[in-house]
Order: sequence, then C-alpha cells, then structure tokens
Amino acid sequence: MKKRIICTISIFVLVAALCSGCSGNPFKITDSFASYYAENKEEAGSDLEGMAAELAVVSDSEATDPNYQSNDYADLLINDSANEIVQSYHCFDKLYPASITKVMTALLTLEHGNMDDEITLKHDINLTEDGAVISTLTKGDTVTVSQVFHTMLIKSANDCAVILAEYVAGSEAKFIDMMNERAKELGATHTHFVNPNGLHNNDHYTTAYDLYLIFKEAVKHEEFVDTVSSKDYTMTYTTAKKTQINEYMQSTNYYLLNEFPVPEGVVMYGGKTGTTSMAKSCLILMTKNKKGERFFSVVLGAETKEALYSSMTRLLEKTTN
Repeated sequence: MKKRIICTISIFVLVAALCSGCSGNPFKITDSFASYYAENKEEAGSDLEGMAAELAVVSDSEATDPNYQSNDYADLLINDSANEIVQSYHCFDKLYPASITKVMTALLTLEHGNMDDEITLKHDINLTEDGAVISTLTKGDTVTVSQVFHTMLIKSANDCAVILAEYVAGSEAKFIDMMNERAKELGATHTHFVNPNGLHNNDHYTTAYDLYLIFKEAVKHEEFVDTVSSKDYTMTYTTAKKTQINEYMQSTNYYLLNEFPVPEGVVMYGGKTGTTSMAKSCLILMTKNKKGERFFSVVLGAETKEALYSSMTRLLEKTTN
C-alpha cells in the first residue's frame, strides 16, 4: 500500500532539499519547479519523486477516504500565487488522464488554429471504445473551429478532439507527435500521448504534476478559460444538405452545474473532467480564494464520481485557510 502524504511546502524549499543529494551541477533557483525538474530529471528525477511521495502523513479524516487505498490514485494542490505545493499525493505516478488529455488538444488548437476557420468533415469519426461521448457531427457537416473547440471541452466529445487534431496537423498521427513534443517543452516529461482525446490505451499516460503544467499553460488563453468555465453550450453547424443543426450540451464539471457545492470562499474558474473504466474519475481545476490567490488542483483515479468530488472538495477547502 502506498504511504499516504500531504504537504504544505515551498516549491523552492522542496527542490533545494532534493538537490542536497543530487549529482551534477548545484541547484540554481529558477522561476519554477517545472524548469528544475525538466533540466535535472535524469540526475535527480527518482529522488524528486521519492521526496514528493514521502512528505507527510494524511489527516485522520483523509486517511479514511477510499481513494487513498487505491494504487491508481493521485492528487495535487498548488498555490500558484505563492509558488507552494499545498498537498501532493503521488503526483509523479504515471496514471491514465482520460479526457483531461483534451487540455493539450485545446492548447495546440489555440496555438496553431483560428477559431473562425470553418471545417467540413471529410469522413465520419469512428471510435472503438464503448460508451465514448461523441457529438452529432457526421461526414459533410460544416462547423467552425470555435464550435468544435467548445464541444470538445464542455461536452467532452471525443470525435471533436480528432476533428481538431486533423484540422491543426493534417492527420491525427502528426498531431500526436505535436502533443508529445509540446509536453516535453512544458516540462511534462512523464507524459506520453497516443490520441488527442484520452480514450484508453495502455501507452497513453501522464502524471498529476504534468497535467498541472499543461493546464497552467492553457489557462494563459482567455478563450480556454471562458470555455471551461461555461456550464452549457449550443453548437450550431450546417449539414451537407444545408440544414442548420443546434446541439445543446451541459458541462461535465458538476461544480458548474451545482451538482456538488463549491466550498465557501472559493471562486471556480472551471477545469476539465475525465472518465474511463481504467482511468476512473479525474478532474483538474483552476480556482481563486477571497485573497485573490490562484490555485490549481488535480485528482486522478478516484473510484467514483462521488469520491472524486469529495476528494476535490477537501483540496479546495485548503485554499481558504
């Protein structure tokens, strides 16, 4: 069984502690934990992961959480304003991200695409995973990049991720190469993507910490934040027969739908959910507290939806202290 941990520690202090036993160049204070980790992974990566997994013991209330009994659970809470890790539980373990993968697809679309461009589907998007969420788009339909972008993030439509991949890179395979290259550039060195939507593949994995790095980059774009903070959306497109279709959808983020209450004092800026049978229930969020401090929180591998929001709520409650 994993040792249970929670921490409140400066990122700089954590890295300095790690570096005391590292070979190679002495530690230099950089602008982020990410840059240190990316630059020193080969020499100090294992020590870093060990440190992140041995920081402190969870409280009695959290120790009873069934998530902490799982071998496939991780969480992470970072005070981005103060540059502090507030809580970390196996944040460097390789786990399945499910549809949180779509954050990277969104990021590359924002960096390389134009939201006003129109896409006419040249083929149906065929997905093999049972129960995979899809839109109503089919071959011959014409839709804007913005409409597909919103549907991918709000409804978590897996076909829309493929549509955007083909739009940006010309093929899904080329887009996946872009995803992995961009992950490395961001310091997400324990990540490997094999598709743009997060449908299960044993070789498609990441870590809670890597997802934080990718998400933090994505929220630099106003279009992304506006989209992931929307509780609903209507996609409008035109069929090959020139019929206009309106597809209404609601967010998969139950905080936005008030299915689960946001803790008092927390301002919800939205995020991305992910669920597959192997990844279980996952969620990444950006929030702020009454002081205006910005936080990023990640939960991966929760056993149920209820367990996911229970664990995430406990993380969010720590942001108001």
